[in-house]
Amino acid sequence: MKLELLRACSEMEDQYYDFINDWEKDGDAIVPYAARLLDMDYKTWLDHTYKIETVNTGFVPAHTYFLVIDNKKIIGAVNIRHYLNDYLFNFGGHIGYGIRPSERKKGYASLMLSMALPIAKELGIDKILITCDKNNGGSAKTIINNGGVLENEVPEDGEITQRYWIEV
Repeated sequence: MKLELLRACSEMEDQYYDFINDWEKDGDAIVPYAARLLDMDYKTWLDHTYKIETVNTGFVPAHTYFLVIDNKKIIGAVNIRHYLNDYLFNFGGHIGYGIRPSERKKGYASLMLSMALPIAKELGIDKILITCDKNNGGSAKTIINNGGVLENEVPEDGEITQRYWIEV
């Protein structure tokens, strides 16, 4: 079994639709937000995703990668944001990630995050903020397993966001 963190590309279109169908069957919103089509077709989404890497589109510059098994199946997605705006500083962090519902609780999130940390460092991020909902114990465990240290908790709309820092 070969697991790789790969940038989204046109050859992944069928794998991507399989990935999002898994989320839709489960009734969950796709995480990270950057992996959602948002009423675009795949090609338009891919073009938008590439533009966000370097062009000022109103979003913080970011790279999106998929965790792919044996070059056949997308297991998860990770979005690495180059810097933080006010919202991301409080609630979103530098890295957002998600594992497709049918592949959860197999250690993939921890592995994917560990693979994303060196990419973030290459982008010049030495201290990485990662957040999760307080009620998401699996995500908190993933962050802690990768060296995350809880700084604080921030309330928003009746929810609590936990803010963790990882030094790379």
